[in-house]
Amino acid sequence: VQLVESGGGLVQAGGSLRLSCAASGRTLSGYAMGWFRQAPGKERVFVATIAASGYPSYTDSVKGRFTISRDNAKNTVNLQMNSLKPEDTAVYFCAARDRAAGAGRDGLYSYWGQGTQVTVSS
Repeated sequence: VQLVESGGGLVQAGGSLRLSCAASGRTLSGYAMGWFRQAPGKERVFVATIAASGYPSYTDSVKGRFTISRDNAKNTVNLQMNSLKPEDTAVYFCAARDRAAGAGRDGLYSYWGQGTQVTVSS
């Protein structure tokens, strides 16, 4: 499975961005997907996951602001980010795991994209 993220960029605080993750090589319909982020000098951390069933889960800091969704027909996963804050600045990574259940630990994911930069200015 190859994953390619897009949609990152520079946005002012309070603004929105929509990240997309396009997969090739295999259909994603049976895979749980996740978004993680890594800020400069920090470890990569969990942001959101969506099970094969479509059930989502989020880290507390993004609940109510971010929405993860999947389009199995297009083999994509999206992350809609609203009310962005400077602390959301990071490289965002898409990941896939060959299990149906979503997960918050990066070690449970087998496939990763190269990341897309999100910068939120104050």
